[in-house]
Amino acid sequence: MRQIYFSQNGRFHMIRVFNTLSRSKEEFLPVQEGKVGIYLCGPTVYKPSHIGHMVGPVIFDTIKKYLVYSGFDVRFVVNITDVDDKLIAESARRAIPMAQVASEMTADYKSNLTAMGVDGIDVFPKATEYIGDIIKFTQDLIDKDYAYASEGDVYFDVTKFPEYGKLSNRTLEQMTGEGGGTADRKRSPFDFALWKRAKEGEPSWPSPWGEGRPGWHIECSVMSCALLGETFDIHGGGLDLQFPHHENEIAQSEARHGKLMAKYWLHNGLMQASSEVGKVGGRNTRSSEVKEGDLASQEAGKISKSKGASAFRDMLARIPAETIRFFLLSSHYRRPIDFSEERIAEVGKGLETFYRFFKRFERVTGRDFYASISAPATRAEGDAFLAAASGPLLDQAKALRDRFLEAMDDDFNTGGAIGTLFDFVRELNKFVESQKLESPELDPNQKSADIEQLITAATVMKELTGTLGLFRQAPAAGGEQKSELTEKLIQLLINMRTAAKKNKDFATADKIRADLKELGILLEDRPGGTVFSVES
Repeated sequence: MRQIYFSQNGRFHMIRVFNTLSRSKEEFLPVQEGKVGIYLCGPTVYKPSHIGHMVGPVIFDTIKKYLVYSGFDVRFVVNITDVDDKLIAESARRAIPMAQVASEMTADYKSNLTAMGVDGIDVFPKATEYIGDIIKFTQDLIDKDYAYASEGDVYFDVTKFPEYGKLSNRTLEQMTGEGGGTADRKRSPFDFALWKRAKEGEPSWPSPWGEGRPGWHIECSVMSCALLGETFDIHGGGLDLQFPHHENEIAQSEARHGKLMAKYWLHNGLMQASSEVGKVGGRNTRSSEVKEGDLASQEAGKISKSKGASAFRDMLARIPAETIRFFLLSSHYRRPIDFSEERIAEVGKGLETFYRFFKRFERVTGRDFYASISAPATRAEGDAFLAAASGPLLDQAKALRDRFLEAMDDDFNTGGAIGTLFDFVRELNKFVESQKLESPELDPNQKSADIEQLITAATVMKELTGTLGLFRQAPAAGGEQKSELTEKLIQLLINMRTAAKKNKDFATADKIRADLKELGILLEDRPGGTVFSVES
C-alpha cells in the first residue's frame, strides 16, 4: 500500500530512494505498511573509532529520524563484529583476550556515537552472540546444496546462485576471489567462507565441521534475519561494502530463504582525505574530482585505520560534535566526503549564522530557542500547526518548509535541506531587521504581533532541524562565549566604520568593509543601520 502524504498546501509528497540493486530511484514502500527495518553494517572493533566510522551512523540515524517524523515505526540495527582476523592480531599484540579488545573498542565506538547525537540505533548485536544461529544457517545452506565443507572450513558455492553479482553488477570474470591460503580447499576461487577452521591459539567454537569461527559475511546475514526478518526494508553501508560483503550477504541469505533479503540497498559515499590538504592517514592517490558511485577512486583516498587515521575522540577534543555532524550532512549521502579539518572549520563558520540568530531570537522574544520552543514531532503535526498560520513571514516559512521536505523526500538529500535552512535563517533575520524588532521605540502592539510571527516561524525551523538531529541543545559555553565575542568585535568595527563615514573618512570606512569581506563577513547598509552576514 502506498504511503502518501500531503503538505499544508495540498501538495503530494512521496519518499523516493536510490536503490543500488536497481540502480534507480524508487518509491519507498516498506515490506510491512507503516513499519521500517534498517540494518547498517557496523565496525570491526579492534582499534579506536575514526571519523570515517561516524559517516554511516550519522547518515542512517538521520534517515531514521526523518522516517519517524514521516510517520513510520522504525527499527534500526547496527552490528558489532567482535571476532575477526584483525581482532585476533590486536589481541596477540596487546597480550590480552580478544573479548577485552572488543569490549574496550565497542565502548569507544558507542561513546563517540553518543557525542555525535546518534541516538536512533535500537540494537547493537554482536557476532559472538549469534554463533549458534550462524552454525544452523551454515548447515541449512549445506543441506540445500549451496555450500560445502572442506577440511574444517565451509564455503558458499557461488556457481549455485545464478544471481551472484546482481548488486555490484559484476560477472565472475570481473571479480577477484578470496584465494590466499584457502584456495586449495575451494571448488572455485570465487567461493567465500561461511565458517573458518580454527588455527592454534585462536578463539573458536565447536561446530559439526570442527572447532572454528564464523566468516565475516554470514554474521550480517544471520543478525539482520534474526532482528528484522528474512526480508527487511533498508540495508545500508559504505560504498566499499557493496562487493564482496553485501553481494555475499545477498547470495547466502536469498539462497537459504528463497526470497529477497532487503528491498532497498542504500550506499553512502566514502570519506576522502582532502586533495587540498594532502593525506589523512594515507597517501592521497586519487584524482581531485571523485564522483558519486566511483568506488575505485573513492577507495584510493578512503580514510581508514589501516592508513593510520587518528582516533575520533581526539578530534572531538578539538571540534564540536555538532559541527562535525553538520559537515557530514552538508552534501548528499551518496557523494564522497572531502575531508579536512579546514573544511570542517568552514562549516563551523556557517553554523555561527544559526547560533547568532538563536541569540538574537532570545533578545527579541525573551525565549530560549533550545529550551522554550516545542516543535512538532511529525510531519502531520507540523501540517496542523501551520494550517491556520498567516502573515508574510509565515507564508515564507511554509514555502521553505515545503522545499526542505521535498529535498528530504528525494532520497534524503540532506545537502539540499541544509541549503534551505540557510535561506530560512536569512529570512528570519531579515524579518527582525525590516520590522525593527530590536528597536526600543517600536509600537508595542505591532511588536507583539510580529514577535508571534517570528516565534511561529522559528518553531517551524526547529521542527525541520530536528529531523537532522541539529540544534537540540545549546553549544558548550566556550563556543557560545567565542561566538558572542566575535559578534561584539564585528559590531565594534561596524561602529568604527559608521564614525569614519560621519567624519567623511571614506577611505577608512571602505577599508573596514573590504577587510571584513576578505574574512567572509558582508556588510549591508540599511535605513535602520548597518547589518552583517557571514558568507556560507
